Parts: sequence; C-alpha cells; structure tokens
Amino acid sequence: MKSDVINLSNLPLNKNGIIKNVKCNEDIKRRLLDLGLVKGTNIIPVLVSPSKDPRAFEVRGSIIAIRKEDAEKIEILNQ
Repeated sequence: MKSDVINLSNLPLNKNGIIKNVKCNEDIKRRLLDLGLVKGTNIIPVLVSPSKDPRAFEVRGSIIAIRKEDAEKIEILNQ
C-alpha cells in the first residue's frame, strides 16, 4: 500500500494519518511535541470549525485544536 506525504491541513475528516515531521517554529513545535504530536503518531481530523480554522484532531486519545497555519507545517503519511 502506497503512502503519500501531505500536510495535516489537507487530511480529510475521519481519515487516519501518521505524523512524519513537524516543521513549525521552535515555540510551536515544542508545544505540539508536548501534546504528543511526534513522528509515528496516528492523528485523525475529527472536527472543522465553521470558519474552517482551527480544526480538531484526535491524538493519543485526546482531542486538540490546531490552527491551519500550524497544520500546514506538519507532514503526514496519508494511508
């Protein structure tokens, strides 16, 4: 099965992805890593706000909101 690398902001709702890389600035990157967004972690978009920003994601059993500008800098293996 082939996996494509896409940005987290492009991952469709309820579709599983695996984090490949976090390319945010160091302050945001540290916060995302502390929340469990590390390489190899499963992530699933579960909710989009009416304005389309932010989106909510399920990560390690928790729901977190990530702004579109930050989600665009997170590479995901789309399966």
